[in-house]
Amino acid sequence: MKTLALALLATLGIAFADDWPQWLGPERNGIWREANIRKEFKDDLKVMWRAPVSWGYAGPAVANGKVYVPDFVITDGEFDGNAQGGTPRTGKERILCLDAETGKELWKHEYEVIYTVSYPGGPRVTPTVADGRLYFQGTMGHLRCLDAKTGDLIWKHDICAKYQCRPPRWGYSAHPLVHGDLVYATAGGENQVLIAFDKKTGEEKWKALSADEAGYCPPRVIRHAGVEQLLFWYPKAVVSLNPLDGTTYWSVDLAPVYGISRMAPQKLGNKLFICGPGDEVAVMLELDDEKPEVKVLWKGEKNNAVYSLNSPPHMLDGVIYGVDSESSELIAASMENGERLWSTTKPTLAPDAPKRSRHGSAFLVYHEGNEQFWIFSETGDLILAELSREGYRELGRQHILEPTNGAWGRKVVWSQPAFAMKSIFARNDREIVRIDLAE
Repeated sequence: MKTLALALLATLGIAFADDWPQWLGPERNGIWREANIRKEFKDDLKVMWRAPVSWGYAGPAVANGKVYVPDFVITDGEFDGNAQGGTPRTGKERILCLDAETGKELWKHEYEVIYTVSYPGGPRVTPTVADGRLYFQGTMGHLRCLDAKTGDLIWKHDICAKYQCRPPRWGYSAHPLVHGDLVYATAGGENQVLIAFDKKTGEEKWKALSADEAGYCPPRVIRHAGVEQLLFWYPKAVVSLNPLDGTTYWSVDLAPVYGISRMAPQKLGNKLFICGPGDEVAVMLELDDEKPEVKVLWKGEKNNAVYSLNSPPHMLDGVIYGVDSESSELIAASMENGERLWSTTKPTLAPDAPKRSRHGSAFLVYHEGNEQFWIFSETGDLILAELSREGYRELGRQHILEPTNGAWGRKVVWSQPAFAMKSIFARNDREIVRIDLAE
């Protein structure tokens, strides 16, 4: 059965079962399935290695014994992790390839870039590794396809120059999606918010949707009602597209504040949840089981649901667990109607955080076998917890990285980690660390 599972994953271009080859794992759902993982700990997790990196919000990808992590080396201008304005900063955007066993650098790919966006602290996008290739979109729109083994350039596009568009205010943040023969990336403008390219040649195959900016949503593909649907949230609506040609199956209006369509639609059964920062930017949809259509079950209201920004929520057993962008609390809300069940800042903010601390962040990954959540806090703490309707129960906590960036008067590390090889791979703006989580 294991051989069959590996063969199936290989046909999907997703490497091996214990890899984390893209943002949120093999299926982009934040679920970790490796066996023999710790069920509790008391500050005794083993650091396997640490390796130097530079500025970046982008989490790593892990595939075929290699770790891929992007960063930004500033060569002209200064950044101390506090000044978040759009003052131009010149430097090199890089993709580093490290040996997963030792942390030793195997190769790097780099290019000159000038950051003109807010929060200029490095790349936002986790590389996507599929079929021996790596796909990456930089903060200013540089789209790259590299040989994952050697780092050699296969094809590239300067998206903003090619499509005469401009980066979103906070930089391109949509992790490229590889599906079938295509790779999907974002641009922005008239009929070109989402673009599909031939994954081997970089040739444009189709483009769709219109908005001044692309937003920040990573696309994902689901299969429902016997049809593959490409789900995407752009600054006007949540849509389902035919992944082969970009035609629209359905669309639900959902305009986020400041164009921050950040969250990829989260699916559990026939339910889809989408939310953004601020109050009332949330919707629960029900997928039709017979045809590619949806109906709205409920919309967000003040003091219900959860409104996430930096980290996507997770749905489990009828409950939405997510970090609210305004209160910085981890909130449990009912999938049925959005009613809030409980909230806590214990896994999100430091005890001495300023009283008005917006956009607190904690990155949740669910371990399916142990039925527990691994949480990486903006404080640099790795936390193991059980989440239920009844509340939050912490089972272990260890400080693994220093917060090196800044936001709202506090030091933060805002980066989604990878879980592979019975380990966590996490980074700040100075180093990436591998920590053993084996039982």
